[in-house]
Amino acid sequence: MTKELDPITLQVVGGALHSIAEQMGNVLYRMSYSSIIRESQDLGAGLFDTEFNTLCESDSTPMHIGSLPGYLRGIAESVPLDAWKPGDCVVHNHPYKGASHSPDIAVVMPVFFEGELVGFSANTAHHVDIGAATPGLIIDVPDMWAEGMLLDGVKLYEEGVRNESMWKYIRDNTRVPGLVMGDLEAQIASAELGVRRFEELMAKYGQETVLQATRQLMDYTERRMRAEIEKIPDGEYFAEGFLDDDGRNRDKTLPIKVCVRVKGDSVEIDLTGSSPQVPTAFNVPYDGSTKVAAFFVFRALLLDTYTSTDDIPANEGSFRPISVIAPKGSIFNPVAPAAAEARFCQIQRMADLVIKALAPVLPDRCTAGNAATLSFAAYSGVRPNGEYWVFLEVNEAAMGGRPASDGPDTVEELMRNTRNNPLEDLGMHLPLICDRYEVRDDVPPGAGKFRGGAGVVKSQRYLTPGFMTHESDRHLDAPWGVFGGKEGAVGKLEIHNIHNGETRQEYSKFSGLRTEVGDVVSYYSPSGGGYGDPLERDPGKVLDDVLDGFITPEHARQDYGVVLVEADDGYEWGLDEGATAALRSEMSAAG
Repeated sequence: MTKELDPITLQVVGGALHSIAEQMGNVLYRMSYSSIIRESQDLGAGLFDTEFNTLCESDSTPMHIGSLPGYLRGIAESVPLDAWKPGDCVVHNHPYKGASHSPDIAVVMPVFFEGELVGFSANTAHHVDIGAATPGLIIDVPDMWAEGMLLDGVKLYEEGVRNESMWKYIRDNTRVPGLVMGDLEAQIASAELGVRRFEELMAKYGQETVLQATRQLMDYTERRMRAEIEKIPDGEYFAEGFLDDDGRNRDKTLPIKVCVRVKGDSVEIDLTGSSPQVPTAFNVPYDGSTKVAAFFVFRALLLDTYTSTDDIPANEGSFRPISVIAPKGSIFNPVAPAAAEARFCQIQRMADLVIKALAPVLPDRCTAGNAATLSFAAYSGVRPNGEYWVFLEVNEAAMGGRPASDGPDTVEELMRNTRNNPLEDLGMHLPLICDRYEVRDDVPPGAGKFRGGAGVVKSQRYLTPGFMTHESDRHLDAPWGVFGGKEGAVGKLEIHNIHNGETRQEYSKFSGLRTEVGDVVSYYSPSGGGYGDPLERDPGKVLDDVLDGFITPEHARQDYGVVLVEADDGYEWGLDEGATAALRSEMSAAG
């Protein structure tokens, strides 16, 4: 048994590992061609041992937290440990063999030190098009083969020799080969960097020292996670909600039921009772996405930098105390060959429901209802020269009110955390014009002592005929308020043509919709729910919200009991403190 390392050596090696993961992520997004990786940073990267444990991971989008071990386990079915050679490079995206979903292609390279396989360098990134039934994204398809290329542990390089046939296959089966092949090259460069840095770290400190450090760091993170779980009272905590539809069977809602079981220093999320799997791609890969959502929510609730002053490494240790039950054949654990590409709204809502279930026992760490959806839009068309253009856009939404502050407005929340795309970049490369991009002002955010965040509205106008696929939800079920707070607002999507003046409402999700020149697609995100009694909100903050255009004077009076009067001081409205105190007293007495 190896002697435990001293704290200084442990910290030095741990810092180096985190630095390597960050470097890998930076290389990937800086070298990528498509905006979904280059700008939005929809990626994850890290190092792994030969048991497929996460040793370190980049600080990128939470949706990739803990996903790559599933990829590695899936690859092992095709490439066992003894089949790896120095210089190998494998690609993988099979949704029933560990992948988060098929557009998230992983690139994996082995790390050898002194002739021995010691681990893996790996990353995953969302590719803009993999030749699916509809450009960019898919929803209403019959099975996983309609999702596009399925790459099952395929070697792009074998002992350093490029597999030209495989490269040609990928190039010939995407609508935008320039973007996809460039992004793959960026992934390979990122993985190569991880290999070099991991080898250099072992050369400097010794193989056993580095591997012992990884074991101790994982054990430390596990202890810290278990210590935080142990503070939650044992018991079962429930929450439920629903999703709008599956993208085909309209107006048939899909239930989501969550039971969080806390026992000692471990926790179990039971999704029994949630919707059976659906006949579209609106299903969730169990290993690559359902489990990842559970890992994310507890890492965020219990080990976030906001809740801990200590630097707690991001590694496998935080996943060990957490388990997930999702019955086979359910929307969270579908049976092949069901399609499972459009999976993100479901895991967003699952994470939000876990927070709701735990709110009574973690009031100082939980939020009110978040938007907990995803507006993932695929804009596409064919240029006059016959070439496709495809653009993927992740739109912002809003968070619910928090224990000590308002919910942030127009942000990526929960498992997303992707960046937006600069409008200047969009206008330079694509036949789209953004007509509107601002805080939503047609509905108020959820009222509370700390109000919910205001959502976003974004309008994109087509300059050529094209297509659109949109993955979203929450047009029917508003984010909830907690501890007396009021619910937020549902989302909506409408298409207006500037030439004929026609406006139509669309469902939250649709596939391959044909668009015409002058069609303006306007997405309105949900707004967050309120936290705490609105009558306890600082009247000055209510006035600020009126002056900022988030709410009207009528909302101030009805929801907050705040009376405003017209003012001639340049601000238009002022606070009537006496009338406010009287109205709040009256509203409190009325219940």
